Amino acid sequence: MKASEGRSGQIRIAQCLSPTGTTEPVKCPSMRLALVPIILAVSACASPGGPYPSLQPRAAERIDPRVPVERPVNDRPVTPALAARLADLVAQARGGDAAFGLAVADAQRLAANAGSPQSEGWTVAQQALSAAIEARGPTASALGDVDALGATALQTQGGIAPNDLAAIQSAAAEIGAIDQRQSAGIKALQDRLGS
Repeated sequence: MKASEGRSGQIRIAQCLSPTGTTEPVKCPSMRLALVPIILAVSACASPGGPYPSLQPRAAERIDPRVPVERPVNDRPVTPALAARLADLVAQARGGDAAFGLAVADAQRLAANAGSPQSEGWTVAQQALSAAIEARGPTASALGDVDALGATALQTQGGIAPNDLAAIQSAAAEIGAIDQRQSAGIKALQDRLGS
């Protein structure tokens, strides 16, 4: 296709070169092919469809996100069964902490007199350390059971009521603090014995 200037100085774009090389008007197949995608695109926008969606604000868009929530949706008290189970688990962790305290005190006494690695005293201190680690069992079990309570409530109920969640988090925090203290005691003994 070639742009040429006509007699009056206007540019004529729709002329193609003829096979003889002159600029006489001929049919341009490339021009027709270029118009096909444009016609298809325009016709796709105008296809008839079903009812068009409303441009009115939706109900959720009418709620002001800056308005504070007055109270949780489910403001019931903690379930009595859950409260009793959590109290049992906290008591289990505290009881386990008392037994752990005795075991770790014995391990610390033996570690102080352990001697060099692989000696008789060192081996006895390692056995006391193992007993202290085993004494952490009730606390670790209680912590796992609290997590399981929360997970089970999520699976069976599809969520946890706010007060139940607060009770679970409180019990988990208390048992977790006991567990961290015990873990620090074990780590100190392991560092002392080089194991």
